[in-house]
Amino acid sequence: MLLVNILQPKLVLGGPVTLITPRMLEQYCLKGLILDVDETLVPWNDTEVSNELFNWIEQIKKMSISLYLVSNNLSQERIGNIAQALDLPYILGAAKPSRRKLKKAIEQMNIPESSVAMVGDRLFTDVLAGNRLGLFTILVEPMIENNQTRKTWTYLIRNLEIFLSRRLGVSLNPGHNLIQKDQ
Repeated sequence: MLLVNILQPKLVLGGPVTLITPRMLEQYCLKGLILDVDETLVPWNDTEVSNELFNWIEQIKKMSISLYLVSNNLSQERIGNIAQALDLPYILGAAKPSRRKLKKAIEQMNIPESSVAMVGDRLFTDVLAGNRLGLFTILVEPMIENNQTRKTWTYLIRNLEIFLSRRLGVSLNPGHNLIQKDQ
C-alpha cells in the first residue's frame, strides 16, 4: 500500500466531530464509530463533556450506531470519567497507529470492519490506524479550549503531519470525500 493511500482519510470533515450527521452515517452504511478522545471529543486538558457533544452522542445512539472510545491516553481517571459521562465503553493506552486495540473494540462492537469508521483529529495515529485496518476513516478538526492557542506542541505536531501528508499527495481539503471521488 502506498504511503499516500494509508494516510488519506476517506472523509475530511473540516469541522468538529459533532458535524457528523445521521445522514452521513447512513450514506456510508456505517453501523459503528470508534472515536478518539483527546481533541476529537474534548480539548486536551478538559475533563468535562460539552452539552453539544453529549447531545450529539445521544443523537447517534438513537440510530443504533455502536460507539466506542479508543484513546492513546493512559489516564484511567480522565478517559474513564469522559466515557462514564457519555455512557460509552472505552479502551485507553491504544498506542495508535497500532491496530490491536481497534480490533478489540470492533470485536466488542460485534460489527463487520467494513461498517465501522475510525474518527479522529490526527493523521499519523487515528487515520493511519484506521486505514491499516481497512476502516472508513474520518478526519475532524481538533476541539480546543477557548483560551488555548494553536501554538502548543500538539498543534506543532499536527501541523507537521499535515505538511508531510500534503507533500506526499494526501488531499486534506474539507469536504474531501474519497468515496464520492472514486464512484
